Amino acid sequence: MSSGIVSVYVTFATAENAARIGRQMVEERLAACVNVLGPTLSVYRWQGKVEEASEVAALFKTTSGCAELLTKRLAEVHGYENPAVTVWPVEHAPMPYVQWVRAQVR
Repeated sequence: MSSGIVSVYVTFATAENAARIGRQMVEERLAACVNVLGPTLSVYRWQGKVEEASEVAALFKTTSGCAELLTKRLAEVHGYENPAVTVWPVEHAPMPYVQWVRAQVR
């Protein structure tokens, strides 16, 4: 049984971008919370060659019903040509937490 909430994983170029956009998504009530994680090394293939970049990951908490709106909005404001935005279902979580997330998003 699903909890009805999801985590949305996104990488950003800087912690400042992650925090600014995270705050914006919480203010727009598309996410209940965002955790801006520490720097990470990303290794990826882009336009035919292998690249490395220092990025910052963030986890947004939202409902499964709002996930599509959040991912679309993140793509609009992100700044990358092809941002990594993935939705991870949360199968189990304490009911007070689930209720809190549901109450925070539209």
